[in-house]
Amino acid sequence: MRLAVPSSVTALCLGTTASFVAALEPTTDEEKTLYALGLAVNQSLGNFSLSEAEFEVVKAGITDGFHKKASKVDLQAFGIKISQLQQARALVIAEAEKKAGTAFIEKVSVESGSKKTESGAILKTIKEGNGATPKITDMVKVHYEGALIDGTLFDNSTKQSEPASLRVNEMSKCWVEGIQQIKVGGRSKLVCPSNLAFRDKGLPPLIKPGATLVFDIELQEIVATK
Repeated sequence: MRLAVPSSVTALCLGTTASFVAALEPTTDEEKTLYALGLAVNQSLGNFSLSEAEFEVVKAGITDGFHKKASKVDLQAFGIKISQLQQARALVIAEAEKKAGTAFIEKVSVESGSKKTESGAILKTIKEGNGATPKITDMVKVHYEGALIDGTLFDNSTKQSEPASLRVNEMSKCWVEGIQQIKVGGRSKLVCPSNLAFRDKGLPPLIKPGATLVFDIELQEIVATK
């Protein structure tokens, strides 16, 4: 799991008394911080895709540990199985995400202005630029938004006062292929399948394993290197 949260805090966040949890409304900064830690615990469980019944089993382990009760399993023996379970659950999530991503890519690929790159990404022209296209050695200034196929944003450079400065040869393969086909002043949608993004690992909690990513890129300037 990604976050190591003290067991005492975890027990407080998950709660051992249902009525207390139901009535809890954090008001002070300290209570809100503890509540935020509870949300962090939940994020660390994201790739396990727990059912309600499974979540209750997890809470039972936390509660027993907090109250120093006798362990019902050998932690040393089963602790190593945690990452194995996470990987297995992540693969299930990835397969579903890839299926949805494939359908999304097929839909975008037949839209007007779309073309497929050598590696299988889709580049769709939204606004044709009138300047040069960047080379692999160039630095570029861009504004962009990164989103999931359902439209959920996970990155947004437009919140900054200045465009993002990026070196082409340090970009992901999907971006390297896409950005070199956008002219200065142009704006394009770049759809990156999971094998050109975060693959089966994803970037929890927001980007699931196997997720297809969609970028809205506006190329504002090329800063040629000497």
